[in-house]
Amino acid sequence: MKQVVQNYKSGELAVLDVPVPGCKPGGVLVRSAYSLISTGTELMKVSEAGMSMLGKARSRPDQVAKVMQSVATNGVPATYRKVMGKLDSYTPLGYSLCGVVEQVGTGIDDVKVGDLVACAGNEHALHAELNWVPKNLYAPVPESLAPRHAAFGTVGSIAMQGVRQGEPQLGEVALVIGLGLIGQLVVQLLTASGVRVVGVDPDPARCELSERLGATACGDPASAAVEAAVAELTGGHGVDQVYLAAGGGSNQPVELAARLCRDRGRVVDIGKCRLDLPWNAYYEKELDVRFSRSYGPGRYDPQYELEGRDYPIGYVRWTERRNLACFLDLLARGSVDVEPLVSHIADFDDAVETYRRLKDGDLKAVAVLFRYPEQKEGSEDAGETEAPAMAVPAVRRGGGTSTPARSAHAPVRLAFVGAGNYATSMLLPHLTRRDGVELSTVVTTTALSAANAQRKFGFAEATTDLDAVLGDKSIDAVFVVTRHSSHAELTRRALLAGKTVFVEKPLALTEDELAGVLAAVEESGNDRLQVGFNRRFAPLLQEARKRFGTRTGPASLRYLVNAGRLGHGSWYLQQGTEGSRFAGEGGHFVDTASWLLDADPVSVYAVAPSGNEDLQVVLRYPDGSTAAISYVTNGAAGFPKETLDLVADGKVLRLDDFVRASVYSDGGAGRKRWVSSRLPKARDKGQSAELAAFIKAVRTGGPMPVPLESLVATTSATLAVQAGLVGGAPVTLAGAAR
Repeated sequence: MKQVVQNYKSGELAVLDVPVPGCKPGGVLVRSAYSLISTGTELMKVSEAGMSMLGKARSRPDQVAKVMQSVATNGVPATYRKVMGKLDSYTPLGYSLCGVVEQVGTGIDDVKVGDLVACAGNEHALHAELNWVPKNLYAPVPESLAPRHAAFGTVGSIAMQGVRQGEPQLGEVALVIGLGLIGQLVVQLLTASGVRVVGVDPDPARCELSERLGATACGDPASAAVEAAVAELTGGHGVDQVYLAAGGGSNQPVELAARLCRDRGRVVDIGKCRLDLPWNAYYEKELDVRFSRSYGPGRYDPQYELEGRDYPIGYVRWTERRNLACFLDLLARGSVDVEPLVSHIADFDDAVETYRRLKDGDLKAVAVLFRYPEQKEGSEDAGETEAPAMAVPAVRRGGGTSTPARSAHAPVRLAFVGAGNYATSMLLPHLTRRDGVELSTVVTTTALSAANAQRKFGFAEATTDLDAVLGDKSIDAVFVVTRHSSHAELTRRALLAGKTVFVEKPLALTEDELAGVLAAVEESGNDRLQVGFNRRFAPLLQEARKRFGTRTGPASLRYLVNAGRLGHGSWYLQQGTEGSRFAGEGGHFVDTASWLLDADPVSVYAVAPSGNEDLQVVLRYPDGSTAAISYVTNGAAGFPKETLDLVADGKVLRLDDFVRASVYSDGGAGRKRWVSSRLPKARDKGQSAELAAFIKAVRTGGPMPVPLESLVATTSATLAVQAGLVGGAPVTLAGAAR
């Protein structure tokens, strides 16, 4: 299928061939009929992409701050790869469309194949021939409503949410500053609510259009006519509400709002304009400044948008979806008219030229629609007292072959399931530089991420069809680099398909998931599995362990993980589906401790301070050694993320965030000290060496880099942390010792 994309680094716009998105549970696959260009939001994004790197940085200081924090945590090279990987990728455009349901996912019963729906979301209602849309981001279109008008549903919801924030009442007077697409819709919604409206815009044509659509008076912001109209309509008191629907860097809109608003009036920001509030003016009138966040309640909440969890109507009357349905109803009843706003309808194939004309000013428009080819039927594209012991699952291997036969001289053919940030910044760059490796297929649930990975890393194919990849006998190994909740099931399926599997941590989020993976090993006889516990492969730690040497007595290990706080919206916060944060990444630290101590833990004790995510985890080992892992989120951001001390037999090993290591010892020849001779060029946490070991095992058919029993023991110990927190007592890992 085709999709409109932009490279944010170069500014290039293209209509790209990408795989068809899969129809996941909880949503529908929609074939687009019309999609709407937001001449404000989208053109701002297009313009930013054409800026220099310095210009981009100036326009997004929030992102610059994130980059600087990443440098402090991960170092310059890793951050550079991450940032450039994001910039040099195709990003989607669009967020408002109307189309026909082509496939219905499980759990959906309010629409059927063939129904017309309006769709919302900058990840789901894209300028693309097909989109997967979750339940709370679509609404059925009334029978009497034309598809091109229904395509305005999302921008209409944005305008409607802004009006709701202003709380208009019958007979009030409102000022709308900025008469672009959103402003024109705000004018109509206010008029339909019994509010008299004065509009402000420097474009006379937009002012004239707004008056035709219901505004009482409109004019240039510098015109005395605007102030005169406000004075006449309000008896000199000023307007009750001001809606800021303008963009740009001028502070004129907020200054005008203060001048024309009445005492204790309301100012609602809908657009993205400069907001340097003149303190005296806003203080003296005690103006109520409000923000309108996109389509309504539910926006930016993944449980609402992606998981379909609606808010009870008794508590949240107007959600994203209910706003969308309400606006469609107003359109169908003629209370709002969008036809006069349609300046141009372009064929979808002409998308790049249309954006160019809009950007260059050749096409003056309030609203532009893309018209898609006629619908095709039957498309081929669809589709301290001791708690009860927690047993570490026994590893049983079935009668099948555990080493698939392959030619020793043939390249190792790899498939990637998932192509997110970690895969594209920490794994694939190492694999593309490795001889004897062929990147065969990349599989994602979203079409554009697969296309980006194919373009950047040279995959032979990009698809959303996992079954086809698992059934391809020419593929030697499958990388599972998806969200945590899918790891166990995807690993299980790949093992049953006879593939060697590399799965990023965690292997499983529950004991049942772990049992399912081991059942697949037993059923298939395929134990060719590696979990992405990369720290044991880090060159600096490997050298420090060698310098430390063997030990004879128990050891004490302390591991401080200064994890830091997660940003708002991080999917790590979705504990209901993705597990706790420690369940997701704690295996790294358990595995590192067990590797240094050369044993698997026999018990786990965990405590957590009330009210935060910090954890203290103590692992006990067969010879009496202990490892204390402090996993904290409220430390200083400038402090190293990982520091480790290993003490035994008069020796101390110290690791400082994978940039410096040292070993101290008191022996017969006197005191000795080894310090890493120089700081490495970058933090090397072992991904390259880990991948080299994995590829070697696949190529030669030799043992996997980490024994399966160790992977299982680490996973069981990580899962036992949550059980220990609930039970408040140590958890014995029965049968964990090697």
